[in-house]
Amino acid sequence: MPDLLWDDVKSLFDPELMGSLPDVFVPGTSVKDWQAVLDLVGASDWEYQYSEGETLLPMPRAEAVFSRPADAECPELRVWPTAEVLAIFRFYSVEEVDFDVDLRELQGQERLDMFRRFLREIGQRLGKRVLMYSEGGDHRCPVLGFDAGTDQMVLLAKQLVT
Repeated sequence: MPDLLWDDVKSLFDPELMGSLPDVFVPGTSVKDWQAVLDLVGASDWEYQYSEGETLLPMPRAEAVFSRPADAECPELRVWPTAEVLAIFRFYSVEEVDFDVDLRELQGQERLDMFRRFLREIGQRLGKRVLMYSEGGDHRCPVLGFDAGTDQMVLLAKQLVT
C-alpha cells in the first residue's frame, strides 16, 4: 500500500494551486551530503546531465562545485528518475540540497509512487528529511515530504488537501 494515495493529495500536485515547479529541499546539509547525492545519481540507473551554463560536463565532485568563483554560472544537475520525469538540482547553497520537479509530470498514483521512491532514495541516502513546498511558497510551511526517521512520505499541509 502506498504511503500516500493520489486522491488524498492530488490538490498538492495541481499546477494551478501550487505552481508548476514546487521547491524541494533537504535542509541542514553539507558538502558531504551533496557528494552523497552525486554518488547516488551516478550509481543509479537514472539518466543525468551536469552542466555549467551551456556546457555539458562530466559529473564533478561536490567540493569542486562549491569552490567555484562566486560570480560563476550556477551549475545544474538534471536527473531523470524515469524518462517522463525530470528533477533539476541547483547548487545554490551547501546548507541545503535543492531541486524542483514539474507537477505536470507527476499526475496520478503511478507517478506519485515514482516521486515517493525518488524522495525516499535521497532521504535514506542522507538520513534526512526531504521537503516539498509550493513554488515560491513560504519555506516554513512544507506541504509534504519524506521523513527519514519513519521511512515514510508524510502529508504536512492537510488544510490544502481537498
